[in-house]
Amino acid sequence: MGEQYQEWLKQADYDMDTADAMFDSDRYIYAVFMCHLSIEKALKGLYTQKLDEVPPKTHNLLYLLNKIGQKPEEELEKFLVKLNTASITTRYPDDLAKLQAVYTSEITQEMIVQSKELLKWVKMQL
Repeated sequence: MGEQYQEWLKQADYDMDTADAMFDSDRYIYAVFMCHLSIEKALKGLYTQKLDEVPPKTHNLLYLLNKIGQKPEEELEKFLVKLNTASITTRYPDDLAKLQAVYTSEITQEMIVQSKELLKWVKMQL
């Protein structure tokens, strides 16, 4: 797959920057969604680089991590589980007001910080 993994990482960084922009504009649900998308793309880059295959069309972070066969430290792995479950609810909210109550400024800021740590971990695996 050559250098294709670098494109995935470039997009992961772009999406993380977008998460920051969404946070700055008080669009917390979209900030969390962009965190998920960033980590998804980073893991697909790692998948491409390690397995020399086109990654599957999935949004499931845990599936990608298991296929790659590498795991971060326990705290980051627990966060990955949390971020993985946020994917569907932030992508297709059943009740916008309820979701806005869940993803407060403080919660979202912490998710961004942890996502950046996870992104750093992925890059260190390359």
